[in-house]
Amino acid sequence: MPAGGSHLSIGEVLACLRPDFPELTISKIRFYEAAGLVEPARTPAGYRKFSTRDVERLRYVLTAKHDHYLPLRVIRDQLEAIDAGEGPAVDRGGSAPGPHPQFDLRPSEVRLTREQMLAETGLDPDQLAAIDESGLLHRRRGGYYDADDVVIATIVAELGRFGLEPRHLRAFKGAADREVGLVEQLVVQPNTRRRGGAGLERSRENATELATRLARLHSALLQAGLRHTLSP
Repeated sequence: MPAGGSHLSIGEVLACLRPDFPELTISKIRFYEAAGLVEPARTPAGYRKFSTRDVERLRYVLTAKHDHYLPLRVIRDQLEAIDAGEGPAVDRGGSAPGPHPQFDLRPSEVRLTREQMLAETGLDPDQLAAIDESGLLHRRRGGYYDADDVVIATIVAELGRFGLEPRHLRAFKGAADREVGLVEQLVVQPNTRRRGGAGLERSRENATELATRLARLHSALLQAGLRHTLSP
């Protein structure tokens, strides 16, 4: 961590954070800068110089993504709240709020090419191709990936460490699709019959509330089943 008024180069930032985040790359740091999550100073020659605050913000971003699977849009909102004095301080422990899934049902503004997706997730081309072929991602018109695709691909890659391949996870996609259908039937369709943006916004609010409870139920059932399995 830089001392006093000293600053770190992008390579030194990588060396500082990589012990805790082994999949971090220089390309990812540049991606987070392009996304507006960190704004390092520049030397007259154009080299990036990261302050202590920059490094702490990067640690916060990485923790929020890897431990809480938050999309970049939510992380950006949290950082803006922190900057405005309305959120928890960014600390070196990289704490991020929220043990439960957080749903943001507004349209994603993230548009990533295949190359950007590889840089953001740290996947190699074969891994991304396998996840694509499994049908777990929702590539948009034009072949672009969005923030949800980044989160899904990252989780799938982490599950690979336990021997789970993308093809093993198709059942989870099917189960999620059934829940989406249920939410659509119960709260989306009734509200979107209203004209104008009010109906759509009401649909998002109700869908978020219902989806959060479904996710908590899934978590509780999984915990109860595993607790029973591991009981003496």
